[in-house]
Amino acid sequence: MELETSVYRPNVAVYDSPDGVEVRGRYDQVFAKILTRDALGFVAELQREFRGHVRYAMECRREAKRRYNSGAVPGFDPSTKFIRDGEWVCASVPPAVADRRVEITGPVERKMIINALNSGAKVFMADFEDALSPSWENLMRGQVNLKDAVDGSITFNDKARNKVYKLNDQVAKLFVRPRGWHLPEAHILIDGEPATGCLVDFGLYFFHNYAKFRQTQGSGFGPFFYLPKMEHSREAKIWNSVFERAEKMAGIERGSIRATVLIETLPAVFQMNEILYELRDHSVGLNCGRWDYIFSYVKTFQAHPDRLLPDRVLVGMGQHFMRSYSDLLIRTCHKRGVHAMGGMAAQIPIRDDPKANEMALDLVKKDKLREVRAGHDGTWAAHPGLIPICMDAFSHMGNNPNQIKSMKRDDASAITEEDLLQIPRGVRTLEGLRLNTRVGIQYLAAWLTGSGSVPLYNLMEDAATAEISRVQNWQWIRYGVELDGDGLGVRVSKELFGRVVEEEMERIEKEVGKDKFKKGMYKEACKMFTKQCTAAELDDFLTLAVYDHIVAHYPINASRL
Repeated sequence: MELETSVYRPNVAVYDSPDGVEVRGRYDQVFAKILTRDALGFVAELQREFRGHVRYAMECRREAKRRYNSGAVPGFDPSTKFIRDGEWVCASVPPAVADRRVEITGPVERKMIINALNSGAKVFMADFEDALSPSWENLMRGQVNLKDAVDGSITFNDKARNKVYKLNDQVAKLFVRPRGWHLPEAHILIDGEPATGCLVDFGLYFFHNYAKFRQTQGSGFGPFFYLPKMEHSREAKIWNSVFERAEKMAGIERGSIRATVLIETLPAVFQMNEILYELRDHSVGLNCGRWDYIFSYVKTFQAHPDRLLPDRVLVGMGQHFMRSYSDLLIRTCHKRGVHAMGGMAAQIPIRDDPKANEMALDLVKKDKLREVRAGHDGTWAAHPGLIPICMDAFSHMGNNPNQIKSMKRDDASAITEEDLLQIPRGVRTLEGLRLNTRVGIQYLAAWLTGSGSVPLYNLMEDAATAEISRVQNWQWIRYGVELDGDGLGVRVSKELFGRVVEEEMERIEKEVGKDKFKKGMYKEACKMFTKQCTAAELDDFLTLAVYDHIVAHYPINASRL
């Protein structure tokens, strides 16, 4: 009998892992410089020390979801009123990041990192989260890229343009956003279970870069982070303990690591003081993660048919609940002595339509002027072309690096739970359903093929905007919503949605071209997106539900007789 051949060989290269750690991602000599025995050991220590706390926090999320699905609504916690009413402040903002008036964001791709650091923005947030499809290749190359960026050696040879990219003398300050607490890293097993994704992202980056970063970028502080998707201060407390553990391992002062928390879930808006309190030695503020916040509003009220959203294009900062959220965030941050960061400008320059481009840039300008006049200390941009407009708007601050002391927003102390929960106003249309479907399918197709940040219809879409599309479709189908904005008066049903999906797939094929449509994963994405929109129960996260489709374990086959 002939033996079946296999990709596995006894002498195949493997990572040098400590006891209890198994790396099942593809071996690469470059990745091995990141996945050293000591670095993996540090990640394993974090996992073992904090996995119980993470499990408890995730169970608390599930319990809160059960309460909301039974009719409850989020609100301020009476038991932590002493924190909200107290006169405490966070640690002083490090001089290196006092001025954050414009921050650019993007995935941890090599060319992106160079362009973003050179963009003229004050900060670049390098993203392992919503702007990145978390394949093994993307995650590990991202770690390599960030290490090269921190030590200043990063270059990129663009052969198609015959151009070599390298860093300027002056670059943006680097912040890194790891994944949320809920996401696993299935390519690294610790004691037989998948590692926690954010501890892998944080642990590997911190281990390799803390010393050089503090020397070159942080002026004795750092590294700097953005923390996503939290719902409660108990999750911030875990991060604070992780930071303390990392500082102790590195032998650096407590409070060296600094982080900004994205307030991008509805429950978290009622926990802003408590989140800052838990991170008070490590905080540099809060950020209005407004796209995810809209997604969270729908998800939190998934069982509340009286809280349906209008078309997503109508849910902007003019809505009372959104403006209240922004104003309370500014008031809270400035009371505690830290930055209040504004939201994302997702527009991208429209090169083939000057008039449309002018209108889009005018919207950005008005949005950023609103933010700076409200008291924000800085804002986000998705594209380098928006940085001059954002910088110009924030010149309203004059020579001050921020508005922490000058814009206290005491008027926002009157904001109530009702203000933060007010139902958004506006119409629902068939075109809204179509746009959700078109964006959701195209984003998911890109994500499955390795891209987590996708330009669609003159906006830079990431997982947050795709999530709005998904949960809004689900909610409209679930409650048979009447489309009241286009005079049709039809109700959304699975049958109507099915027709919309067919028609939008035809439109997508025309827009991207038959060749790209055939090579891309549009049909697979369509099946997944449709399944999620019509499911009996709403999945918590789009990316979590489809993560297994991008997991690739090596060796692919074990040898067998």
